Amino acid sequence: MPASVDTRSWCSTCWPTEPAARPTPSMVSAASTARRATPSAGRCVTTDRLLEQGLHSDGVFVVHGRAFRAHRGVLGARSTYFAHMLDTKWKGRSAVVLRHPLINPVAFGALLQYLYTGCLDVGVEHVSDCERLARQCQLWGLLGGLEAKQASKPGVCMKVLTIEPPQADLQLREDLALLADCALPPELRGDLGELPFPCDGLNSCPDVCFRVGGYDFLCHKAFFCGRSEYFRALLDDHFQESEQLEASGGLPAVTLHSVSPEVFTHVLYYVYSDHTELPPELAYDVLSVADMYLLPGLKQLCGRSLAQQLDEDSVVGVWRVAKLFGLARLEDQCTKYMARVIEKLVQQEDFVEAVREEAAAVAGRQETDSIPLVDDIRFHMGSLVQTCHAMEQAAQRLRVLEELLVSIGLDC
Repeated sequence: MPASVDTRSWCSTCWPTEPAARPTPSMVSAASTARRATPSAGRCVTTDRLLEQGLHSDGVFVVHGRAFRAHRGVLGARSTYFAHMLDTKWKGRSAVVLRHPLINPVAFGALLQYLYTGCLDVGVEHVSDCERLARQCQLWGLLGGLEAKQASKPGVCMKVLTIEPPQADLQLREDLALLADCALPPELRGDLGELPFPCDGLNSCPDVCFRVGGYDFLCHKAFFCGRSEYFRALLDDHFQESEQLEASGGLPAVTLHSVSPEVFTHVLYYVYSDHTELPPELAYDVLSVADMYLLPGLKQLCGRSLAQQLDEDSVVGVWRVAKLFGLARLEDQCTKYMARVIEKLVQQEDFVEAVREEAAAVAGRQETDSIPLVDDIRFHMGSLVQTCHAMEQAAQRLRVLEELLVSIGLDC
């Protein structure tokens, strides 16, 4: 619950009715690239924690004496009804009191769970209350899910009704990406006004400004602190060192160094929606910043992007990057690729040097001890064998590798 609650709480007897420098082309295109829909979906761990812990909540709903901490930005992005109410009847209120006898606190909690996570778990005795709230809040997807779930199990005795979105459902991430749209400086938004719910029509209620390369990104502490220990330390522990941004409604501001607006745009979309589409030319820069900001999930996304770029000329360099940033899966993909093209790699000085460095890095290595890079390549050579022809190819590749090791004086 917020430290101080506005005593001018709105008491309801019924639910109201509806109603910097000049940007370069690369900066503008970064937003549309970062925002492309994800290929898969799932629950957003950050919003799970925001709901459970109320981290940096900026409002509270009181339903028949039970308090629910909430984040206006999340509610507004997920529901046009809440967006409208928070910008009209409930505007400026840190506490909203709902006293209508038909508003069940258990059902209201389930409604918040759905808005934050896309999922819902509620006892069957409260399903009708949830349907009533979903209809009033115009959450047609939730209403349809409740009705479909009950229709799918006629005559079955259920104690708890559970709704989970299909794996391919992108709605939660797309809705949360609206908050990233709103956070973008107007100069960098490009064609985002063509989105189904234009960010210009949503008051996202930001509470912190990040200044990057002369541009102001108006963001939410809850998402950045919930996602990254780096930002938690920056905003929670040392925020007294921040500046004050009078031009943006008096929001506290922090200048971020060693990051460009293009790269930070990808960080932004990852923090809010758990995904960003990375162009190949930015993968290394985003990876470095993700490591600095303690964002392991974003590092993994960078690893996937780099894995798609592997070729004979780049594989050794990507392997080195994978080891440096602790990307085990990318490292394995690199050694698997090396096993396939070993005949060409043994002729490249950077590969030979990598083998030497791996041998030298083994503490107290004896003359015949194994070398991790060589062991991984050998493993993948064997794993590729499925036919007699493949067995002959693997044997030839092993001979090529052994000849290299002998030529540089290594026995392993």
